[in-house]
Amino acid sequence: MLDFNQIQQGFDAHDKFMGRIPETRADALARQLRPMSDLRPDLSSRYLVKGWLDAGALSVVYGDANVGKTFFALDMAFRVAAGTPWNGNRVKAGAVVYIAAEGGRGLASRIEAVRRADPDLADRAEENLSILTAPINLSSLFDAEALVEVLAPQRPALIVIDTLARCMGEGDENSARDMGLVIRSLDRIRAETGAHVMVVHHSGKDASRGARGSGSLRAAVDTEIELTREDGVIAVEARKQRDMAMGKPVHYRLEDVEIGIDGDGDAVTSAVLVGAEPVVRKPKISGQAEVGMQALFDALAEHGERRSGELFPANRNTVPIEVWRSYCSRHGIGEGNGSSTARTAFFKVKSSLLDKGLIRIADGYVWSVQG
Repeated sequence: MLDFNQIQQGFDAHDKFMGRIPETRADALARQLRPMSDLRPDLSSRYLVKGWLDAGALSVVYGDANVGKTFFALDMAFRVAAGTPWNGNRVKAGAVVYIAAEGGRGLASRIEAVRRADPDLADRAEENLSILTAPINLSSLFDAEALVEVLAPQRPALIVIDTLARCMGEGDENSARDMGLVIRSLDRIRAETGAHVMVVHHSGKDASRGARGSGSLRAAVDTEIELTREDGVIAVEARKQRDMAMGKPVHYRLEDVEIGIDGDGDAVTSAVLVGAEPVVRKPKISGQAEVGMQALFDALAEHGERRSGELFPANRNTVPIEVWRSYCSRHGIGEGNGSSTARTAFFKVKSSLLDKGLIRIADGYVWSVQG
């Protein structure tokens, strides 16, 4: 027996498929509803820079002024344009557009520095790297749509926006509403071009809270990369990764490169990033702990000797703890106090230096970890 309701549903489904009956929102949601049994992990490689940037995603690179953000972003742009590994990480080659909203003159000098320091990299990247030396207003979709119209045919793999502050028009980066408009524009650019969009931004007053301004940007991005500098070494660390494991921190220093001679006959220089070893941060000490450390150095200088055995370092002099204690007393730690107070003062100094990892003790002997 024919079921006329089922027949009618079949005709309706066919008419909707053919566009004769407008699809409702419920119909659209129903098409997206899937049982868990249908879901499988996506194991395809979607990276742009493996361990750092996902293809088609959104990232923010932030740090204090003059920390080297543009040098970093330009270095990564060159690697993507050239299709060469970035610090040992695989890279998928593609067209790159660098929006130098803070002025192209300085960027031109930095590009010339790359040409001179690494001609092969520059040659391989040249056809794929384009520069836009004009600010855009991401607070409205007008500029975003214009940018899409220009860039969509190129299908860029990476678009760098340097800096966010110069691309917000009259928008306020501390306003969640204004930042929401910017995020809408960034998402529009990503969706229409297929590119990964990297935004260069500044740190806030509280570095632990990430980039400056409204937290809505931090919530929206897939990747957050922080740059810090200490003793001339730039540390690059991923602070957020939505869909990939954190890459290992990378360390750079800036190396001057002569790019030409000016009208006065003086050399003109820019810089490029070169690999560097991370800075070993020495624990800060003060007060009696600092005095106790100096007392140990003095004791080691006059009485230090190497000791054999697996408990002792082969490259460090040691002294008996009692010798160190006597030098601490000579330096004023516990001097003039009763024996109990003197012992307490020395114990505090010893414990403080042990906790900070500045000294080691074994079998009644002490030595400095730092030499």
